[in-house]
Amino acid sequence: MTTSARPAADQWSNTVTPVFAAITTLCAATALSGVIDGSVWLGHVAVAIIVVTGAGIGLRALRVPILLIGLCQLLALAFLVTALFTTEGVFGFIPGPKAIDQLGDVLRGAVTVIQTGVPPVEPTTPILCLVVIAIGLVAVLVDALAVAAGTPAASGLVLLCVYAVPASLADEMLPWWSFVLGAGSYALLLWVDGTHRHQVWRGRSSRTTGLAIGAPTVLVAAAVLLSLLTGETVTAIGTVGQLPGNAGTGATTGGYQIKPFTKLRGMLNQKGNQEMFRVRGLTEDHRYLRAVTLKVYNANDGWSITPTMPPGTPLAGDLPLEPGRTADGPPTRIEVEPVNSEDNWAPVYGSPRRVEGVPGDVRYDEFTGSVYVKRARKLPKYVEWADLARPTYEQLEAATPADGGSVQADYLNLPPLDPRITGLARQLTQGKTKQWDKVNALLKYFSPDNGFVYKTETAQASDSDALSDFLFNGKAGYCEQYASAMAVLVRAAGIPARVAIGYTSGFQMADYRSITTQDAHAWVEVFFPQFGWVTVDPTPLSDGRGETPPYMNPQSSTPGRLPDGGESSAAQPPASSSASAATGPDKEAGLNNGGEIPTEEKSYLAEYVTAGIAGVALVLTLLVLFWRRKRWAGTVALVAAFVWVAAVMAAVGLYSWWIAIPLGIILLAGFPAFIRMWRRRERLHTVNERSMSAAEAAWQELLAESWDRGATIPDTDTVRMTARRLVREHSLDEEGMEGLRTVVGVIERSWYGSTTEADPALPAAVNNVRASMRRNAPLALRAKLMPKSILKPRRRRTSLSEDEEN
Repeated sequence: MTTSARPAADQWSNTVTPVFAAITTLCAATALSGVIDGSVWLGHVAVAIIVVTGAGIGLRALRVPILLIGLCQLLALAFLVTALFTTEGVFGFIPGPKAIDQLGDVLRGAVTVIQTGVPPVEPTTPILCLVVIAIGLVAVLVDALAVAAGTPAASGLVLLCVYAVPASLADEMLPWWSFVLGAGSYALLLWVDGTHRHQVWRGRSSRTTGLAIGAPTVLVAAAVLLSLLTGETVTAIGTVGQLPGNAGTGATTGGYQIKPFTKLRGMLNQKGNQEMFRVRGLTEDHRYLRAVTLKVYNANDGWSITPTMPPGTPLAGDLPLEPGRTADGPPTRIEVEPVNSEDNWAPVYGSPRRVEGVPGDVRYDEFTGSVYVKRARKLPKYVEWADLARPTYEQLEAATPADGGSVQADYLNLPPLDPRITGLARQLTQGKTKQWDKVNALLKYFSPDNGFVYKTETAQASDSDALSDFLFNGKAGYCEQYASAMAVLVRAAGIPARVAIGYTSGFQMADYRSITTQDAHAWVEVFFPQFGWVTVDPTPLSDGRGETPPYMNPQSSTPGRLPDGGESSAAQPPASSSASAATGPDKEAGLNNGGEIPTEEKSYLAEYVTAGIAGVALVLTLLVLFWRRKRWAGTVALVAAFVWVAAVMAAVGLYSWWIAIPLGIILLAGFPAFIRMWRRRERLHTVNERSMSAAEAAWQELLAESWDRGATIPDTDTVRMTARRLVREHSLDEEGMEGLRTVVGVIERSWYGSTTEADPALPAAVNNVRASMRRNAPLALRAKLMPKSILKPRRRRTSLSEDEEN
């Protein structure tokens, strides 16, 4: 590399390359759209990348050591994370012990979401914090590889990890446009670096015109095209199905169903995890969500529904009460939003009093407690007004046993059983007269103390009868075997029982509970004439998904009080559709302890405006980069800088204007240094071109360097007098003086001679003079940030024309 090319190369590497590296990182981060819902998180990511990149550009302009630049970028990222996600930072943004503890709690919440959530998850504060930290660290690594190490190609490995993480978490294919954006921006980064290296190596950076398409760009473009074609036809590792739009089976059909039967033998299929429902209105209530109940036991097989469903009741007005239920207390408003469920069943909680928002062909059967439709489909969001009253332990103790007349006889029917099974039921309930005591005795038989364990696969068959094998030999299985076995034992003891199929309570996600395919569950419901069907779950779940109702513990309930807190809600269901306009559930839901507090829908106008401003700034920046030799480039660059400042302030202002306003002031304070850097770059570029104006540009740049250092040059001085003043004012050494003599000679020849091209030695001479000034009269930090040639420009008459020294 020649001496003349080196400053231009440094300028390019320290400004242009970091910008394209930041754009590449942002485009790669769009892969997270496959696992994070909405677009709010992208604004956080953009702010983190801007902070990291801006810190790097500023520190390199100040010639800070490379290692220190990386550490300062990490520190800037820490300041940003503290400001956005904690309230205990020193001065609001410096991480102290309290802020670090608070940040640890936020990150632990993020880990919980990752472990329990189903993509795409809501952009909650823990998720946003984790994403900002992760992508911020990626931005630091990419910046270090592309700029400090000068190997942007190596940053592809880091960016590949950004795609690998969401690809491993999501069952669905990541958005195709994310791959196109990532590959395109990466190819552009390689092109920028390759073109720059080629120009510097050839020493002809100023003579290249047009866009030179290099081999890296061609390779990346070919790879993207090949990958898209392959994705359209082949299912590869790490994805489910093909690209969106292809016909297929399995997950591509659009939904999932829960199976309305149980098996006494088999293996639990836990492939994938899809979000099925989002439930609002049960924040602290962890009861199960029932889809369908099974009342037919098939010997040596399992439980199933009846061959045909009853006609049911249309969901218009109040629904008939389930057997054993009384309409004493007010219902609770619960909102159920199907996500990936495409089924015949609309799951409900407790005993539904009213269901709103479902199609007209949906029916309700009070005997099975099921809301269903004949043709499987994805139902719209619906609202259930549910009777969630539950008895206490003492009330169940005092309950009258059920007889054949209190419920359908079908719930006592059993096929011929192995005598060992009926003998076990008699043995466990012997001497007990209360129905609740019998149920508890049967439930305790499935205790781990009795050798029962939860496994996703039943034990190897050692008995011809599957139920006997599970009860006496294997004692291992999952919810289907536990619920099936206990329901049989309860009926064998003369108590009405059925198996319920549905979902456990899921996990809290922002303002709703997320229920997934891994929450699918089976349990037992036992009938009590005074209270209806009571949930009893024999499955020993240990992953936190199960619920132990308060009535299972005699110490957790008090006579006269409902186990779920007494007054479960205060809202009343609308008596009719006409009355709901005046006293509807939405107007009273705010007073409902079990219902949803109405919240105003969030507007994303500010985010869209911020994105629009950033888009305008990006377009202006690209115009300047690709057409920098145009006359209007300098003006556009200045406008682009102002727009970037506005974009950064708007992005940070989304979270804290207390940070955005000081940040904007700091960025605006750096404008003089930015303008000086831009004008220096343009002048040196003109010098390297060796055109007719090269001599004039060289002289103006040297005068600006002298003016920045505080020198004063009278307008009456000639070029030679000015040169002697430069030597004296800035203590130029031999190399500097020799370069200055060359510059003066070139200037005089350009003024008075007939040559149309500058001397080839001019670029090296200018760089030697500037280097001598830096060695012998280095600029103070204040002079770098507030250059006099910009803040106090002067006009100096020359023998050719009157030009600005700045």
